[in-house]
Amino acid sequence: MRSRYPSSSSYAYSFGPGPLTPAIKMIVAANIVAFLIDSIVPAVRFAFGLRPADVVEGLRIWQPFTYMFLHGGIFHILFNMLALWMFGVELERMWGSRYFTKFYFVAGVGAALTTLLLSFMPFPIANQLYDSLTIGASGAVYGVLLAYAMYFPTRPIYMYFFFPIPAKYFVMIMGGISLYSSMSATGGGVAHTTHLGGLVAAYLYLKGGRTNLLAEMRYRLMKWRINKSRRRFDVYSGGRSHDINRRVH
Repeated sequence: MRSRYPSSSSYAYSFGPGPLTPAIKMIVAANIVAFLIDSIVPAVRFAFGLRPADVVEGLRIWQPFTYMFLHGGIFHILFNMLALWMFGVELERMWGSRYFTKFYFVAGVGAALTTLLLSFMPFPIANQLYDSLTIGASGAVYGVLLAYAMYFPTRPIYMYFFFPIPAKYFVMIMGGISLYSSMSATGGGVAHTTHLGGLVAAYLYLKGGRTNLLAEMRYRLMKWRINKSRRRFDVYSGGRSHDINRRVH
């Protein structure tokens, strides 16, 4: 006889990591507002998108920061914000909103600086980059994806929604595609150099941006796992005295 009520041993299924965390909620809101303004006033894109020539000549030095809030279309912003939610929520829960926000902008600005640097290289693509306009949060999102793979290397990611691939291999594939596309003439208008720059900036920051980083990462991961296991008991976990409680909701 089947019970009318679910037992304590039944499984619950859900899509995604849960509700938006505070920093990601603010980032998504800022991107939506910028997208709406850009849709009404197209000139905004040329003033705040990333164009190396404008930055180098000192005309618009704010572009390496502002370009990541603009997008080329509804699907562009939709997929970037979807990826930010899917891969960033767990990171913000572990790191806290302040560190996650800092990391996000380090990856995004680092991606822009990579594009600026490559625009001076003696390669055919350099001339194209120097006068091209780059917009989108993809560089920062690629950095988030790299961090997710470093923390959860064996977590399966369904590529094209059908093929499960461990997160570490998924990032390698995406990085390889960006690298190949940035060195060929088949980029299709996508700023693959910016994607690659986001990966590089995020990796360098995570590896060398903090003292005893690896020990800190292990501690945060252990604390997050303990909090997750105690979630259904509504118990506050311990930790170092200066930690802010980041219980998973």
